[in-house]
Amino acid sequence: MLRVAVVGSGPSGVYTAQALLRQTRVPEVRVHVLDRLPTPYGLVRYGVAPDHEKIKSLQSSLRAVLEDERITFVGHVEVGGAGGLSPARLKELYHAVVYCVGAAADRPLAVPGEGLPGSFSATEFVSWYSAHPDAAVDGFPLLARSAVVVGVGNVAVDVARILARGAAELRGTDVPRAALDALGASRVREVHIIGRRGPSQARFTTKELRELGTLPRAGVVVDGTDLALDPAYAGTAEDPGAALPAVVRRNLDVLRGWAADPPSGAADRERRIRLRFFLRPVELLERDGRVAGVRFARTAPDGAGGVRDTGTYEDIEAQLVLRAVGYRGTPLPGLPFDPVRGTVPHLAGRVTRDGTVSPGEYVAGWIKRGPTGVIGSNRSCAKETVASLIEDASLLAGREVATDPLGALRAQGLRPVEWDGWLAIERAETALGRSLGRGRVKIPDWSGLLDAARGDSVRR
Repeated sequence: MLRVAVVGSGPSGVYTAQALLRQTRVPEVRVHVLDRLPTPYGLVRYGVAPDHEKIKSLQSSLRAVLEDERITFVGHVEVGGAGGLSPARLKELYHAVVYCVGAAADRPLAVPGEGLPGSFSATEFVSWYSAHPDAAVDGFPLLARSAVVVGVGNVAVDVARILARGAAELRGTDVPRAALDALGASRVREVHIIGRRGPSQARFTTKELRELGTLPRAGVVVDGTDLALDPAYAGTAEDPGAALPAVVRRNLDVLRGWAADPPSGAADRERRIRLRFFLRPVELLERDGRVAGVRFARTAPDGAGGVRDTGTYEDIEAQLVLRAVGYRGTPLPGLPFDPVRGTVPHLAGRVTRDGTVSPGEYVAGWIKRGPTGVIGSNRSCAKETVASLIEDASLLAGREVATDPLGALRAQGLRPVEWDGWLAIERAETALGRSLGRGRVKIPDWSGLLDAARGDSVRR
């Protein structure tokens, strides 16, 4: 029997477990899916916006994999952190270990004032409204009048959309109670989504972009002057069949339509979402010890696919700044790490140390390839890694490992949350929502989650 640990229960981890079960060369495989959190699904639970029910429904397919009798969910077990399991210890317990730990860090803006109160990463904001137990307890300064979101990807669009929604629109979701109350009392009236390059280089999908134009309380404003700077934007107006990716053409069509004819009733709505391009943040401005605005350098296309500064600047008022300029992997103590790429060095998923393959250690997902692709991209990534692992199976199966890894973990003083504990958390969240007159509501803190996993009552 081949015993495999998969570290991480997000999509890449679950797809890795699924690929291990579907392969036929090694019939006897048992998989333990380890996670630091007592809850499964990773970014599908804690990164997908609460109003995106269709994407969140992916949990059902991930659940079907984790309920297979050959898989054991092992939550509340940290790997690599202080007091957690080391990669060396995992190799003693399992024939193979696949690390699917994602890219947890945000890329900084690296500008003066970035550390001022009122300046956050978009991930911190997402974690707060998604009830991640590590999220800031104090919440966010939604008494701000104006918010700036730096970045033009789907995360930027998500956080802008949540800021522009009312509590009534989110009441039917699993947003935690404190976040729902804060969003209901929000005074934010202007949300600026800003990119340093042009609209043809934005990373949002057309579906996400269009959704901004359907919000009942917010109108979309697009600066036609910004759009006109982009050669691709002008080119598609003259030649609708211009050689651009389909998603870029669709995005430009949406923006062109908004610039010419704003969404119906936009001018009468209480909030504004302003899409801006060709602005590079150079400084966060301060007043009374807090963020008061952002200074941007005006950029322009440089003719080589990038941008250049024009020597002019623009200040935008903001009491809340959220950066959404990308993710980055972080080192896991005990594993090699490439600080330039933000990934673990590997060959087809096999971890390498100083250029040499490290037997029994593998990677999949963002920590393998970097933060690229969509959720489905993790399937092929996982299949490649599992193919490498199965090729190595005869060598791996010859190693002596623990016959009862869970027993060994408990002997170390760990208290794993298994699948029954997760089901208890689900029941507690359903009961919590019912007590609040809502559907299921997430439990937002560590103590509440662990109490629920043990069957204790939860009131949050």
